[in-house]
Amino acid sequence: MGAVPTSHAPDRDRAGRIDRWAIWLSAACVVHCLATTVMVAVLSTAGGLLGSPMIHEVGLVLALALGLVAFGRGMLAHRRLLPVALGGTGLALMATAVIVPHGESHVVESLLTVAGVVLLAAGHMVNRTARD
Repeated sequence: MGAVPTSHAPDRDRAGRIDRWAIWLSAACVVHCLATTVMVAVLSTAGGLLGSPMIHEVGLVLALALGLVAFGRGMLAHRRLLPVALGGTGLALMATAVIVPHGESHVVESLLTVAGVVLLAAGHMVNRTARD
């Protein structure tokens, strides 16, 4: 009496599989919703911090201080102007990027900053190799 007819067993297995898939899909939905909420909160906080003008201003002040010390010592050690010229141009481009008006697009600021950082790094590399 309690036995289930074998003709219905495949239907029950199929229904069970569908339920398992539905449970996994529900779980994936919960994970997606929670992860999206967390990621949006983290990214908006990080974006606000990283996009802050204060970050650029502090970075520029640090770059100026390090450049002054490193290039000053380099000039005393090797008397080469190329590192100072490269580094000074890079710092000038970086300073310009901080003071240009910020419109809808930050393309000009980004291009000036990247070019400035590349020139500054090149100046430091030349300065370092000139001492060796």
